[in-house]
Formats: sequence, structure tokens, C-alpha cells
Amino acid sequence: MKKKAGRGSRGGHADGNPSRPPSRDERRVGPGDDSLHARYAEAIQTFIDLLKQHNLSELEFEREGFRIRLRRESPLASPAARGEAAPNAPVAPAGLTASPAEDTAGLVTITSPIVGTFYRSPSPDADPYVEEGDVVKKGQVLCIVEAMKLMNEIESELDGRVVKILAESTKPVEYGQPLFLIDPSQS
Repeated sequence: MKKKAGRGSRGGHADGNPSRPPSRDERRVGPGDDSLHARYAEAIQTFIDLLKQHNLSELEFEREGFRIRLRRESPLASPAARGEAAPNAPVAPAGLTASPAEDTAGLVTITSPIVGTFYRSPSPDADPYVEEGDVVKKGQVLCIVEAMKLMNEIESELDGRVVKILAESTKPVEYGQPLFLIDPSQS
């Protein structure tokens, strides 16, 4: 079932007039336009919430040149249907990571502030920003999360030692997904 969204004053027009197409400057998304980026991030998070809330496998939306398509693999899809060997243990739903077996008391979890693709290094041929066991300083870049063709550097929130890297490079990450465990007592 498709629903059409009504037009409102939040259509990206500087003068609030949704009856005319946005100008080239109004359509431009650049690093200095934080309010537009925030609106896109807010819209994407709303769509993700709808996808989860209504247990949808796919959601597509297009309006005034903004198009987004979200898909998620059904956690109930059988491995045989995907051409994989059947596992011996139960499989966690897509997007969820198993919690570490080790004790995480006293460790600080760095989470993804946005939905995107996780990269451990600035380019495919470059060394990773950090490795497990590295000592990091507050403000030091730990990784990049790419969202909507923008590379967002994720910085350490504190001094400490990287105990565990919880995400895999070039794989999608969700908002709030744990990326790193940092031990602040070992700085």
C-alpha cells in the first residue's frame, strides 16, 4: 500500500513556498549546510524506525529529488534459500551483533551516531586508523562512517586503549550500533 505524503513548508525551499521547485542552491547539499544534513539524517532515521516498527523488508520514498530505499534481510530467511550452509547455532537477526563474551565492566562503548557504511581506514590501501590494543587520545579519529556520500570521521570520546573493534570494515552499521570498546583506565 502506497501513501502519498502531503506537501508542507519543510520542502527545502528557502522562502517556505512548496509550489515552486527548489532552486539549485536549495537542492545543493554541502558540508556547510548542517540544518539540511540534520533534516536528511532525521528523515532517514524516521524511515528506519518505520521499517522496524512495521516489520517491513523494504521501504522506498521519493520526493523533490530526494530518494531513499531501505532494505533489510529477513532474520527468518533460511540459509538454504540464500545458498549458504545451515549453521549449527541459531543466527542473530541481521544488523544485530552478538554481545562479547568477555566482561565489559569499566569499558566505554563508542557507538555509530548515524546509519552508514563503516570504514577502518581513510582509503582501501591505507593503514587502519586504529588497531586493537592501540592507545588513543580524546578527539583522535577511530574510523569513518559514510552516509549519503559524506565521510563522517568518528572520534574517540576519551583517552584510553582500544580493547575491541566491534564492526567490520566496508559493512553497514546502524544508528547506535557499538563500534569500539575502549578501556579508559589504560591511557
